[in-house]
Amino acid sequence: MKKNFFIATIALALSTLACSIFVGGPSYPSTPIPVSTDAAQSLHDQVQQAATAGAQSGTISLKITESQLTSYLANYLSSQPNPLITNPQVVLQNGQMQIFGQAQQGMFTANVSITMQVGVDANGQPQITITQADFGPLPAPQGLNDAVSSLIQQAYTGSLGPAATGFRLESISIADGAMTVSGRVK
Repeated sequence: MKKNFFIATIALALSTLACSIFVGGPSYPSTPIPVSTDAAQSLHDQVQQAATAGAQSGTISLKITESQLTSYLANYLSSQPNPLITNPQVVLQNGQMQIFGQAQQGMFTANVSITMQVGVDANGQPQITITQADFGPLPAPQGLNDAVSSLIQQAYTGSLGPAATGFRLESISIADGAMTVSGRVK
């Protein structure tokens, strides 16, 4: 009886290991960006304050940190049934947004990195262009550009909430761990 229990335990442990095999990929940032509900909430509060101030002045300006974006994205992805990535980290440097995460295809898990230029289109909406995608040894998923653009668009409208419908973006700049978004109330 003990021998059967021991064999069953080993079989269960081995099958658990076989469920996901890490196959490498690009390295995460050397300094992890903290994820917290406080940072995600501070982004929400900051957007509401900017919308209130914008109703008076006609302009809105937000400075969003890596921690706020990482926390918001982690929260958003955790609510999705099949997220494109898990364990996100958002780095904002040199005019680019770089998202790190882990992707799973079948039983393989790899670190991934997606680098984007983020700007504003003629309609005052965010315009996202993927400049580099590194899925390590995994093939990049079909429709990656559309999926990431949709994810960012949903995060944009979700984070700005009702203010997004009455807001026209004018500029987005990224430097030194922050993204500054400015625009006008319609």
